[in-house]
Amino acid sequence: MSVTLDPRSTAVVLIEYQNDFTTDGGVLHGAVADVMESTGMLDRTVAVVAAARSAGATIMHAPITFVEGYHEISAHPYGILKGVVDGNAFVKDSWGAAIVDVLAPQPGDIVVEGKRGLDTFASTNLDFMLRSKGISTIVLGGFLTNCCVESTMRSGYENGYRVITLTDCVAATSQAEHDNAISFDYPMFSLPVSADEVIAAFGGADASDDAPAEPVLEPAP
Repeated sequence: MSVTLDPRSTAVVLIEYQNDFTTDGGVLHGAVADVMESTGMLDRTVAVVAAARSAGATIMHAPITFVEGYHEISAHPYGILKGVVDGNAFVKDSWGAAIVDVLAPQPGDIVVEGKRGLDTFASTNLDFMLRSKGISTIVLGGFLTNCCVESTMRSGYENGYRVITLTDCVAATSQAEHDNAISFDYPMFSLPVSADEVIAAFGGADASDDAPAEPVLEPAP
């Protein structure tokens, strides 16, 4: 698939690239490490962000955090949030909750505040910020393939955004769950494409080759 992007109306939304997922020693890193390695998702995301930033697109970080004790959510969590609580993950101001160093926010980036659940739109002002900035296309990457990324993807689709999901910049707790989401769910609610395709659309070299790619940016109106 050939994807076109106008950086002026595009935001790259980075979902939960936090040490508890991304980094050795993180509470949940062991659960996602194999899928991360299978795609090289962290390095590919760094390359996408560099290309997007260079082109002038908006970079948005969407970390999830909780105060010690998880008072923002149910006292009896279940499902994925129970795993977060049981592991004491994503505690505000902790190393685990910090955005991984290689994707640390840069001047001009936006950090989306208030994410407490799966869908980035649900408990934040993401939609307001996107519309205020004239953003019509969102490019999604992060954790988990079949959880927060997919939830955000579905809401973006329902809210009328053009949603692009980066198939090799996401990771889940198993290869089967990762592959199933990309094969069956992502095409229903987004345009699933590779990092290289998005980098080329921003006019940069692809993530696995230093050769320059031809830009396919939409023309200015």
